[in-house]
Amino acid sequence: MATRSPHRLRGPIIKLRRGLALYQTYASPFYFARILNPRAQRYTVRSTKETSRLEARRVAEELALKLCAPNSPAPQEFSFKTYARRFVEKGRQLAASGERNANYIRTSRLFLDHDDWGLIRHFGQRDVRDLTTRDWQLYIEQLARKRSDLSASTRNMLMATFRNVLKGARDDGLIDMVPDTPRVRQKDNPRSFFRFAPLVPPDRDEYEALCDGAKQLAKNSTNIRGVKVTEELYHLIVFVVSSFVRPTTTELYALKHNDITIETEPKRLLVTVRDGKTGFRVANTMPEAVNAYERIRQRYPDVGGENYIFLPGYPNRATAARIIQRQFNHLMERTGLKHDPVTNTDRTIYCLRHTAICMTIIRTHGQVNIYNLAKNAGTSVDQIERFYAKHLPLSREMAMNLQSFGEE
Repeated sequence: MATRSPHRLRGPIIKLRRGLALYQTYASPFYFARILNPRAQRYTVRSTKETSRLEARRVAEELALKLCAPNSPAPQEFSFKTYARRFVEKGRQLAASGERNANYIRTSRLFLDHDDWGLIRHFGQRDVRDLTTRDWQLYIEQLARKRSDLSASTRNMLMATFRNVLKGARDDGLIDMVPDTPRVRQKDNPRSFFRFAPLVPPDRDEYEALCDGAKQLAKNSTNIRGVKVTEELYHLIVFVVSSFVRPTTTELYALKHNDITIETEPKRLLVTVRDGKTGFRVANTMPEAVNAYERIRQRYPDVGGENYIFLPGYPNRATAARIIQRQFNHLMERTGLKHDPVTNTDRTIYCLRHTAICMTIIRTHGQVNIYNLAKNAGTSVDQIERFYAKHLPLSREMAMNLQSFGEE
């Protein structure tokens, strides 16, 4: 005779209401609650830990209320956290194949995983099928109260990351469309740069003062944290201002001699940025960059090919960047150029790039093709107009040129 299963029913199933029932088995003295999850469209069974039918009924109602509540934890396969991880993994694959910039994925992970205001912290256990525009608005309102210091651009990046995660759910057919997520209006502050003639009189030319100060530090063999300042700092300044390259580990400090080609007619460098902020690009420089590069070659006559251009003796590019940053900060303190009274902000080495873009617009009297400038700088026409051109004293000719976009 077959052994009877201990999990067989002990008595009839007690239907409490639609989607909720109680039952007992011989395997346990406790009542079990069978609950229909309307989102997952399947039953979930939970032990009530009660032997009394009346107490079991009360617990079953509480379990059902908790399981079916709008903010209750979602099944793992439908959770925001699951789709966030899938978005990051897909981004890594695209970055590995060169279709997506690795910095974008690193930034997205910050917005997802931040311990204080990250998206996973807030939405991680939510069901992607239930998220609405109202959920997003409540999150933004809570964020505004909790972290009023977060900029509009940070909140807009949070919004973009939120939408990208839900696009994965849309592509899987779980939702028909991504909820509306209104952008936060941004205030475009002017970028700080080193002012130059003819924007200022020659005796107040900050860029010239910066270059003169760099030469003087090298002449005095100034020692910063155990590293002597050489003319390499001056050549780096000229190179950045003449090439529009970002002074970051993925652009300036990643440049190798194989990335540089000297061209004539007109005199310039062709600079290959392999993995910059906006991906791969080849940029033309101003003629001053050629002189700076040739002096660097003279300084390091035994390097070339796949050797780095700046501070080639430091394989760790983050270390090279920190050395230059310390020297540059010391230079700004010595020359009194650290604080920009116009923008009321402290300058960084990144201001060299801002100087490069502003200098090209001003010294060409607006005749530079703004699309060409944007392409060389690895940015967009919109960014140049918003953050640089509209904050400069534009002449009538410059304004006409900016609006022509290369037309005759």
